[in-house]
Amino acid sequence: MDEIRVGVVGLGPRALLTWIPLLARIPGYRITALCDRIEALHQAALSRTEDPASVHTYSDYDDVLQDPSVDAVALTVRSRDQGLLAARALDAGKHVHAEVPAAHSVEDCWRLVLAVERSGMTYQLAEQTRYWGFVDAWRDLVSSGRLGRVTLGEGQYFHHYTEGMFQDPRSGELMGPDGISERPDALPTWAQQMPPIHYLPHELSPMLRILDDRVTEVVGMSTESPSVANPLIAQSDMQVALMRTRKGTILRMAASFAQPHPPGNWHWYQLIGTGGRVEWTRSNRDRPKVWLTDAQMHDLADVDWRYERTDAPAEAHGSGHGDADYYTHVSFRDAVFAGRQPSFDVYQAVDTAAPAVLAARSMAAGSVLLEVPDFRPGPTRTPGQAP
Repeated sequence: MDEIRVGVVGLGPRALLTWIPLLARIPGYRITALCDRIEALHQAALSRTEDPASVHTYSDYDDVLQDPSVDAVALTVRSRDQGLLAARALDAGKHVHAEVPAAHSVEDCWRLVLAVERSGMTYQLAEQTRYWGFVDAWRDLVSSGRLGRVTLGEGQYFHHYTEGMFQDPRSGELMGPDGISERPDALPTWAQQMPPIHYLPHELSPMLRILDDRVTEVVGMSTESPSVANPLIAQSDMQVALMRTRKGTILRMAASFAQPHPPGNWHWYQLIGTGGRVEWTRSNRDRPKVWLTDAQMHDLADVDWRYERTDAPAEAHGSGHGDADYYTHVSFRDAVFAGRQPSFDVYQAVDTAAPAVLAARSMAAGSVLLEVPDFRPGPTRTPGQAP
């Protein structure tokens, strides 16, 4: 195989502005199908493909799964059933490259894992932040022992995203609370219905990669719903989870979409160890920082770490998310061509979803401590066997 024929499912802004242009730009891909239940979005997507006349358009997901001209599904839909939709595609013999989160329930995490194991098809979560340049730098500091034993890791995703909370059911246009007075039939999107803490892959994925670890238990707390900052949004302003990893590191993870926050600086991370500390920027004018106990440092020092990698090839530049979108597509393409799973496999993908799902479950149960399952095969479960 030297070409992957792709069906793009879910024609929102991520598909129109990022996925479709990138699939046209990166060698090895050809879009053969587009799917969205809102037919008004079909033409906008077709106009962004290289050869619109050769692309099938569908409103029904089953039609994509039955299309013999589709080798792989680019799952860019936002839905409570994301994990189930991916599992169905794998069971239908399609490779899957899916937007985050991988799933919105532990049950769908298991469905996804079992579908990969039983089908042998390639699955990759299109999580970009794990490929950022500073993530590699921090990973090197941890693996070399310069930070000592890492005792605390922190990550937060504060993105004031009210403009994507409602959608016109006919045109597919997204809007915020200010727009619904003129569109009384506008419906809440899944972005509004999703517990904010579910959207932690961009924080958990790089953190677990840096630590080479996974979460084993979690407890969560949430402010009330609906939003205080935007009462028309049926979502909490802030949700926070405390997690413990297999190696004993404590993680604090937080997420917010409805609470006002300065634009552009949505992600923040910090690692504290017995040998030092690293911190990402707190504002757009700030710089990343480091402090090492064995380096004659009296305070945190600025470091020119960036999202963009110093070893990025020219074709990665401008791909999106600090050039990291390029790496998810190349990793998936190369894994499909080689007939294998990517290095960021389905087990690591659900490692970024299940702790967040269980954090929301903990909140609903009064902040009880919950255990996070290990989805990998072991002494009590063979590949393909349900737990």
